[in-house]
Amino acid sequence: MLHYVTTNAGKVREALQYLADVEQLDYDYTEVQASDLGPIAAHGAREAYRHAGEPVLVDDAGLFIDGFEGFPGPYSSFVEDTLGVETVYRLAESELEEPRRASFDCVLAYCDGEGFEATPDPVDRDDRTVAAARGAEQDDEETEALPVKLFRGTVRGRIVPPRGEGGFGYDPIFEHEGTTFAEMSSEEKNAISHRGRALAKFGEWFAERTE
Repeated sequence: MLHYVTTNAGKVREALQYLADVEQLDYDYTEVQASDLGPIAAHGAREAYRHAGEPVLVDDAGLFIDGFEGFPGPYSSFVEDTLGVETVYRLAESELEEPRRASFDCVLAYCDGEGFEATPDPVDRDDRTVAAARGAEQDDEETEALPVKLFRGTVRGRIVPPRGEGGFGYDPIFEHEGTTFAEMSSEEKNAISHRGRALAKFGEWFAERTE
């Protein structure tokens, strides 16, 4: 059984459009701080796999504004909670000229305790737990290196004044091809979203892995 590690049931419903057999695992893994989504998702996947003992899928996503060198990026959730989405828009409006380019990025991290053959998709083989444990000369299952397969999805757009009643997070201020994510139906958004694109890549690879 593949476990999608999230507290958001909507992510699992989206995943079911690409995966035949997946269920939600409500597990609060440690979210490390990093300047890129990959290491954050990879760390979460390792921790979740050690908790569940079965294949897991973890995602991390964020809004990356070009003119702010990618900010808020990996800190999107924290910035949303502390400053708010409309504040991010006002900041972009006051500091950046049109068209205020941005992207939504998502990284899916998969871990099943096994290794991976070489493919175009990256494999994160670093484990900070292992690095820390080497100094203490520990050797047990908690310090065993676990490779994690990463799948990235990106959708380009621009920052606009808030529009729309749907979606969540930064959806009202992110416009893709003339429509904000908050103005789209769930089906329309899922068809082109960053998470959907990452799930499509993962689903194709996972089907081959489990044949």
